[in-house]
Amino acid sequence: MPTPFDLYRDALVVEELTIWPDTLADAPTAPPERERIEKLLHREPAQAADLEYVRLSAGFQRKITVTAEDLAKWKA
Repeated sequence: MPTPFDLYRDALVVEELTIWPDTLADAPTAPPERERIEKLLHREPAQAADLEYVRLSAGFQRKITVTAEDLAKWKA
C-alpha cells in the first residue's frame, strides 16, 4: 500500500528497492532505460506514484513500485 513521502523516514533510508510489476512487462523499456528511470524515481521519491517505507533494523528501505504514471512522467 503506497505511503506518502516522509522526509524523516527518507533521511533514514539505507536500502532502495524498485519493483517492476508484471503489468508493465510489455512496456518497451530496455534495461538501460529501466535503470535510468529507477535512478530518477529514487532521486525524487516524492514524485513516485507508489512509495512505501519498510522498517529495517538499521533504518528504512525505500520501496518504489513503478507505475504507468511514472513511466509517462520519466520516460525520455
